[in-house]
Amino acid sequence: MTAVASAVSTVVPETAATAPRLAWLRERGMGASILVAALSAGFGVVLVEVTAFIGAVLQNDPFIGDSETLAVVVALLSVLLTAVAMYVAAIVTANTFSTIIAGRTRRIALMRLIGATARSQRAEVGRQGIVVGVIGALVGLGAGVGLSAIGVQVGRMLIDNVPADFSLAHPALVLPAVGVALTTWLAAWVGSRRVLSVTPLQALGGSVERTHDELAGAARRHVGAWVLLIAGAALLVGGVLIGLITPLGVVVAFFGGLLSFTGLALGSVLFMPPVLRLVGRMFGSSATARLAAENALRYPERSSRMAIGVVMGVTLVTMFAVALESAKRLMTSQTTEEIPPEFFAPYDAFASVMMVLVAVSAVIAAVGLVNLLTIGVVQRRRELGLLRSIGLSNRQVRRMVLLEATHITVAATLTGLVLGIAYGWIAAQSLLGSVPVLPEFTPAGLIAPQVPWIPVVAIVAATALLTLVAAATPTRLATRVAPVEALAAD
Repeated sequence: MTAVASAVSTVVPETAATAPRLAWLRERGMGASILVAALSAGFGVVLVEVTAFIGAVLQNDPFIGDSETLAVVVALLSVLLTAVAMYVAAIVTANTFSTIIAGRTRRIALMRLIGATARSQRAEVGRQGIVVGVIGALVGLGAGVGLSAIGVQVGRMLIDNVPADFSLAHPALVLPAVGVALTTWLAAWVGSRRVLSVTPLQALGGSVERTHDELAGAARRHVGAWVLLIAGAALLVGGVLIGLITPLGVVVAFFGGLLSFTGLALGSVLFMPPVLRLVGRMFGSSATARLAAENALRYPERSSRMAIGVVMGVTLVTMFAVALESAKRLMTSQTTEEIPPEFFAPYDAFASVMMVLVAVSAVIAAVGLVNLLTIGVVQRRRELGLLRSIGLSNRQVRRMVLLEATHITVAATLTGLVLGIAYGWIAAQSLLGSVPVLPEFTPAGLIAPQVPWIPVVAIVAATALLTLVAAATPTRLATRVAPVEALAAD
């Protein structure tokens, strides 16, 4: 009881009314969450402005101005890409808040001990989520409008058909900002569900992540993930079959991909550990390598939250690359004559633009990895201090953290490549399976997936760079605290 009373006395002043109301924004992880919201909001604003600009140019064209088809297609593409960025940001934010909540376990338990309810604690996290979302949305809105203004000025110099009365100010600008604020709040609410399971008795402990054994005994909690995964897989199969009749099969496949990947993200704690275990064997049997592999497997929730963001980024980029390459290969197979390179110049330009746009979502996922890895190291100060006290050197601790980051990113990259190739082929198949081809002018039927190796190599190289960047701050933090100070930390 003395320990509990002492702990309560240290926590209550921090939560008193005299403390700054927004002091929690200085907590590690909140700044990166604001950055994620700002990136997705800014990306959406830029897409809205670009869509409006292209639509105005097309309508002002003397030859195709009467047709609004291209403008509609561009607008639809803008909506889909913005939705993808918000989807990635929401999952990254939910994982970040889940990790932050795991670090607040003792504080939440102490508040429960002195009378606070789980509902009020979760409502507090929800309020923090909406504040983070609003700040990020406003920053992204301002940055997006500024970048769009520069882009429009460049466009006016390069394009002849820009209408003189085109304006950047229109109501659609607020849609990405509002959407990001709401999805960030929802992600924080979803990520804070762990609050409901914190008990007052945990006030005697510290930051708690559930172990592999605890998760194995709570398989029923993942029923929703299995339902989404099975339903999504059924829609993916349906999309492929419908695509043999009509290109509208890609719409069914799109929703199948959304549901199935959501199921994978929610159930990542079930699907990632086997991959992590397999990859862990690649790093040898030294003490630091074994510690890094065990750290990734001992707390699968933490490792899976770190990995799933990278899986999303790699999957998206690989999916678009495979789908575009498969469509290009189908076009080249329609003739035996050599096709001049300039024939595919517009197609390649479009593919490059698409890859750049999709890469924004990968950047959002990368920010999530850096953030979660840093939070994880901060929350493991006592563990790292114990390792230092039993003889591990600074160099060994740095190597362990680097290997752990490498372990997670390699597993995530391999998973993302496999998923990206599968989703890319399904997208191409459901869209092109009914397209008539030469010489009989019959439907294409089943088409083989085509993997563009240059983008794949680029993805692997970018992942290697990401590992170094992601591990830079955590490795520095891991060795900054003296062993005695780390062992004494809460």
